[in-house]
Amino acid sequence: MKDKKIVFIVLIFFVLGVITSYLLFNNSHFNELKKLPKPEITEGVRGELFGIDKNINEETIDNYLGRSDSVYRDMRMLIDEGDYESIGGDSYLSGIIKGFEAIPFPLVVNVTGLPEEVGNTYQGKTLFTLTDDGDYIANYEESMEFLEYYFPKNKNIFIMCGGGGYSGMMKSMLISLGWDSNKIYNTGGHWYYKGDNNIEIKNTSNGEVNYDFWKVTYHNIDFNILHEVN
Repeated sequence: MKDKKIVFIVLIFFVLGVITSYLLFNNSHFNELKKLPKPEITEGVRGELFGIDKNINEETIDNYLGRSDSVYRDMRMLIDEGDYESIGGDSYLSGIIKGFEAIPFPLVVNVTGLPEEVGNTYQGKTLFTLTDDGDYIANYEESMEFLEYYFPKNKNIFIMCGGGGYSGMMKSMLISLGWDSNKIYNTGGHWYYKGDNNIEIKNTSNGEVNYDFWKVTYHNIDFNILHEVN
């Protein structure tokens, strides 16, 4: 009888363990794919100038990381030619949020409207040209394929940069080219991120500053292997 009681107790604990594991797994899966708030521009200067999202931004992005139905893109260059230090920013990609992959926006399209203090960023070849009329003209046969690959239309797209400008421009570009505006979030600027998922790229050792760019998943664009549109 005693042996039966022991077996019964062990069986109860086993069943409870299975149920608990099941509930924890399904709860995490539910949280991963919980319904997202619709993109909504925040109030004030950050919304008016950059179109940063009200609900999903630097303060809340940690709650939306790791979703299988989403991609995460940081639009900064490893080293930007613009003088972002003059406006309190950083011309170097000195940190990035876990899960974000970097795609250099100045190589995607010519950048306009930067603050006078920043000067010019990269001025070389780009996948697209933004005309004075607001049209995006593909410069290479692969230009649209590149966008569709790195910004898939069937996914939610979380975009970030240093201060929110490049990410706002990228969102506007995608929408102009036919992407669903309800699936794209300008999550703001890494300069203001205080969350728990930062990957430190900048490090100082013996008074010398170094950048561990090898930690960044960086999608550079090699224009030499692309085919220009005639």
